[in-house]
Amino acid sequence: MQKGRASASEIRLNRYISNSGVCSRREADKLIEAGEIKVNGEVVTEMGYKVKPTDKVSYEGNVLKREKLVYLVLNKPKDFISTTSDPEGRKTVMDLIKNACEEQVFPVGRLDRATTGLLIFTNDGDLAKKLTHPSHKVKKIYQVTLDKPIEEEDFDKIKAGVTLEDGQAPVDDLAVTSPDGTVLGIEIHMGKNRIVRRIFEHLGYKVEKLDRVVYGELTKKDLPRGKWRFLTEKELMKLKK
Repeated sequence: MQKGRASASEIRLNRYISNSGVCSRREADKLIEAGEIKVNGEVVTEMGYKVKPTDKVSYEGNVLKREKLVYLVLNKPKDFISTTSDPEGRKTVMDLIKNACEEQVFPVGRLDRATTGLLIFTNDGDLAKKLTHPSHKVKKIYQVTLDKPIEEEDFDKIKAGVTLEDGQAPVDDLAVTSPDGTVLGIEIHMGKNRIVRRIFEHLGYKVEKLDRVVYGELTKKDLPRGKWRFLTEKELMKLKK
């Protein structure tokens, strides 16, 4: 197929596939390269190919629908898994937003089962990548409740950046927020698995509670635990910056 002149309404084929909820853009590139994608009945293997709103894109015989991009935020409670499904039948965050929209959205990054707080959902693969890749340094602030008061020496070690089994764990900011020294605020941009818990456990502390209170420019203000809402245009613009 020949690639025609691009217009404002045309988008790259890999993005179209990603927006339809099939897979990520990177995985879409692999499908295109392998000849798995057809546009108007013809196989397209050209990277960067652009499709028009009137084009029919199909994969495995099914015509893909270009979904409207949706963005929402949940104040996650405890005991929910941050995945789209769970083979063990445990509750997932998808149960909490199941009536939010018709589009197939997915959680951006993860909060472990015991961790509460802000979790973003979208079907926008580009934004998801930006929010989770450490090079973009998206701010995340957690409130941490420990089993015992933090020692000044350990506070300084964490602020300087402790070394874990998988490398350095840089912290952007750290503050004690309770008189007894058991509650702290920690700002971090890393997205490694259980990173906040592991930082404190490395120094002999048990994290009793962990709550993400800020994600990028988003806060939990006026969003009760277990509830969700759509992002405003203003919030979305700030996240996309």
